[in-house]
Amino acid sequence: MIEINTRLRKWGNSFGIVIPQKAIEQSSAKEGDEVTILFKKEKPNLHKLFGAHKFSKPTEELMNEMDEELYND
Repeated sequence: MIEINTRLRKWGNSFGIVIPQKAIEQSSAKEGDEVTILFKKEKPNLHKLFGAHKFSKPTEELMNEMDEELYND
């Protein structure tokens, strides 16, 4: 299975996608082959992807501490 990112394009009253030549070559597909496309459109949920962290101090306080460590030596 090869994953590609592409954009929908308007073709007459329909929409289509263009599959890059590299992807075709990697998959050994040829004209007339039957393919299955998994269609997914969603905005990523960053909390779900990376999780959420609860800090013990306010962000501004943490930033001030970092500034002191970096610039007040």
